[in-house]
Amino acid sequence: MYHWDFYTVLQSFDLFLMGIWTTFLYTVGSISIGIVVGLATCFARMSPRAPLRLVARAYQELFRCTPLLVQILWAYYALPMVLGISISNTMAGLLMLSLYVGSFYAEIFRGGILAIDKGQREAAHAVGMSGGQAMRHIILPQAVKKMLPAFINQSVVQVKNTSLLYAISIAELTYMTSVVNSETYRPLEAYSLAAVLYFVMLFPLTQVADYFERRMRRSD
Repeated sequence: MYHWDFYTVLQSFDLFLMGIWTTFLYTVGSISIGIVVGLATCFARMSPRAPLRLVARAYQELFRCTPLLVQILWAYYALPMVLGISISNTMAGLLMLSLYVGSFYAEIFRGGILAIDKGQREAAHAVGMSGGQAMRHIILPQAVKKMLPAFINQSVVQVKNTSLLYAISIAELTYMTSVVNSETYRPLEAYSLAAVLYFVMLFPLTQVADYFERRMRRSD
């Protein structure tokens, strides 16, 4: 019968903490950049200019229809060959995580805006508001409410996506767990503890998403 020994693994808990901190930094960094990318792509998709819509659509489909792991590996190993420059694993990882989540955010933002009745935009124009004013004061405040549950859910997924950075040796939680495993030879305890830590980080976020979803259903 297997003899569990968490004591040996817990002696390296500082490595787990380092992994959690790195996971947090990549999550916050990629979500922040992804919001900017997502907003720009959203408005490009809604632009009256066809070439702009085409470019935004192509970007979205490219990132949504290829695995994130392949994107990360391509950015780290292939992109430097294409550009003839050196790209660090940190830059490659953050870039691909941001562009990946940005492609999903764009669709969430677009869906939220399109869900607002056209009549409200027409009413804003009727009282003399410009397109930008109508968007800022009438459309976006209502759209944000509709976007919020999907936005939080996608952000929860993004926390888990950071584990793929393991493939290019970025010291996030999964990578640091493998380091602990190689030092202690206790894979069952090390990866079980990593699973618990991911759960502790993600469970509150899923509860927040559920809370906003329930509130939105009630208000509708």
